[in-house]
Amino acid sequence: MLLPYFIWFDPVYWITMALGYVLMFVLASTLAPKLARRFSGRFSLYVSMAILAFTLISVTAAAIWAALYIGGYVTMYSVPYIILFVLIINLLTYLISPFIINLAYGAKEDPELQTVVDDVASRLGIGGRIKAVLVDGPPNAFSYGNFITGRRVAVTRSLYDMLSRDELEAVIGHELGHHLHRDNLVMLFFGLFPSVVYYLGYSLVWQGMLGGREERGNSGTMALVGLALVAISFIEQLLVLAFSRMREYYADFVGARAAGRWPMQKALAKIHLYYEGGGREAVSDSKLKALFIYAFTAAYGNPFREITPDVVNRLKRMDVGGVQEILSDHPPVPKRLRFLDSVEV
Repeated sequence: MLLPYFIWFDPVYWITMALGYVLMFVLASTLAPKLARRFSGRFSLYVSMAILAFTLISVTAAAIWAALYIGGYVTMYSVPYIILFVLIINLLTYLISPFIINLAYGAKEDPELQTVVDDVASRLGIGGRIKAVLVDGPPNAFSYGNFITGRRVAVTRSLYDMLSRDELEAVIGHELGHHLHRDNLVMLFFGLFPSVVYYLGYSLVWQGMLGGREERGNSGTMALVGLALVAISFIEQLLVLAFSRMREYYADFVGARAAGRWPMQKALAKIHLYYEGGGREAVSDSKLKALFIYAFTAAYGNPFREITPDVVNRLKRMDVGGVQEILSDHPPVPKRLRFLDSVEV
């Protein structure tokens, strides 16, 4: 995230961020996996997304109310500026990220890939031009773009070479699913909530430290409520990651609609096996990593390994979850493979 100049030298910011990340990791390794197992499979994908969205909106509204109640007039005047600041930063990222991606990944339009994208888009009933580009990098694919650059689907050259035609159509269907569901904007919207709550908490901590006092509380109360809001913002971040994982399932469903369940499963398995053995999925603050169809791992394998039903079934039986999943914006491939078995396409 882009930060105001003064925050780089603010110990309160770094202390609250450090405490928040520690809390997020502790929850991800203890309580969150238990809750995920308890509620897994109890609701449909659509209902689960609706529950998470309602929870995020409700928690954020409650946090804003608490900040206003405790902070009084000072917080009342700061809330619009905090929301505006967060909105501007995220919109700026949304607007410039396609240009950064084009430069960083060497995006180039490709007629053959464009034909595949056009065919799959037509099959899915998606209107309008969606540009197809080849990019540099290890096997992966992603969708990006905005109203300035237009909608785009990117496939790395290495992935393009290792997939069969039906697997490629499934991957492109997945990426078109993100455009169909407007996931860039949806995740931009829900990503605002943890940031707004964090900066509200951060401002209350500072008000408390500076001796702010209102009829509804003293400076100590302000600081404590501020720390509570900081903690809530990191809990919300875990909910946003969970929501992102659900959107990936949603896009997988579209990929299966576009090319069939088996090609989608083969493509996911092939990409996963390419990276298998690399250890944990990377967890970082990069706003670009959520774009990819697969979360990178550290090591590379054989890109042309044959995918058979036995291979896919072995992956489906893998025991996955825990902190690695909770802190990722992508579901583990074994769960994605099992999910595709459960849907009608």
